[in-house]
Amino acid sequence: MFPILYSFRRCPYAIRARYCLAILGVRVKLREVVLKAKPNALLSLGGSSTVPQLLTQNGERLPQSLDVIFWSLAQTENHSLAASLWPLQKTAQQKIVSWLNYNDRFFKYWLDRYKYADRHPDFSEQYYRMRGEVFLARLEARLSARAFIMGDQMSLADICLFPFIRQFAAVDSDWFNASKYEKVKGWLSGFLMSESFSEVMKKYPAWEEGQEVVYFPR
Repeated sequence: MFPILYSFRRCPYAIRARYCLAILGVRVKLREVVLKAKPNALLSLGGSSTVPQLLTQNGERLPQSLDVIFWSLAQTENHSLAASLWPLQKTAQQKIVSWLNYNDRFFKYWLDRYKYADRHPDFSEQYYRMRGEVFLARLEARLSARAFIMGDQMSLADICLFPFIRQFAAVDSDWFNASKYEKVKGWLSGFLMSESFSEVMKKYPAWEEGQEVVYFPR
């Protein structure tokens, strides 16, 4: 019996969860969700109906992307990769959590306003971009001395952040491509050009009860 993952292709939280599942080789049944018409199977779980959400083989519900990610680390047989993504050292873990917290609590706030500036007319799109650039500048400085956020190896910090930087870049791709954030652009490109990202971003029809099972990763 396979776990069930409710997901939405473009959601950055779902992207980071699927990316971890893909590189760790942890297989699930994928149920693609249309956010405006969520399936009853998801709604009937009660509580939040956001994605991603995962139901384990034992029926346990994991309602957040980080829940799914840490579950996948525990399930994988690729223990060396799991250890590099989430090092055993407490100081390293604390640094990763710090990056995640800043991204999810602060950068995401300005990203949403930059993406949907017309819905937030108090300030201009350029203003919201400028506030988001504070994080880009911090990331640029970090990547100037290393290939990834934590050093020479990819960690959960990189995986959990790149989908949000991808969204920021896509708001005005001409501006981003011409920007001064050369290290960030190279770091992001490495993810977007990877085979794992191609696997993660494959399009699937919205899941309906009784349809053929989609396994992810394939």
